[in-house]
Amino acid sequence: MSVLEIKNLHVNVQTDQGVREILRGVDLVINEGEIHAVMGPNGSGKSTLAYTIAGHPKYKVIEGEILLDGENVLDMTVDERARAGLFLAMQYPVEIPGVTVTNFLRTAKTAIDGSAPSVRTWVKDVRQSMSNLRMDSNFAERNVNEGFSGGEKKRNEILQLELLKPRFAVLDETDSGLDVDALKVVSEGVNRAKTNTGLGILLITHYTRILRYIHPDFVHVFVGGRIAEQGGPELADRLEEEGYDRFLEPAAK
Repeated sequence: MSVLEIKNLHVNVQTDQGVREILRGVDLVINEGEIHAVMGPNGSGKSTLAYTIAGHPKYKVIEGEILLDGENVLDMTVDERARAGLFLAMQYPVEIPGVTVTNFLRTAKTAIDGSAPSVRTWVKDVRQSMSNLRMDSNFAERNVNEGFSGGEKKRNEILQLELLKPRFAVLDETDSGLDVDALKVVSEGVNRAKTNTGLGILLITHYTRILRYIHPDFVHVFVGGRIAEQGGPELADRLEEEGYDRFLEPAAK
């Protein structure tokens, strides 16, 4: 069984006010097939955790480890992490002018697998995944995220998730900017990927609405760059009712 382990992770970032420590000792273990929801107020470090796992150069690890099946992820480049089975669905997917969705997906799949997929099988898989996500087939020939609505960008992220078949996915506020219909479609795609591949998921969100469709095994409350509390799905319901005030220091309220 694959496992992603985060041990005593401390991360700094350079700001206009100087170097700031964002993550202050994060410990988290995600096993294959598990869904872990990370919830917390703005500025608590949730996205920093996501981008650190993915390898964004802005975030500097000063202490701790990230291990994927015992291998040190921090020694890997961004593309090596992707080939090892890590995937990040970004909160704000970027536009890539001049690169069509079709070319992007096939190039990414070839890079991750080490060989190009069979054209006939690949075309069939892409069409099926786009149909499942209710994406118009014309999107395949459009440039990546260029002119896409917020919901279309998020569906495109989940399209990549389904086709690239990572072992672990970090979903950074995938629910932001989605209406109810789009939220259901995107959630169905995430659940489908988990069912088909045994995907382990780290789901970052502010709200419980996505948890009505993607049911977490564990919920972690993220405050001040560390996990303040953890429990089962019932913890999310408590957060919905009470908010985060009980976790915040008086000066931070």
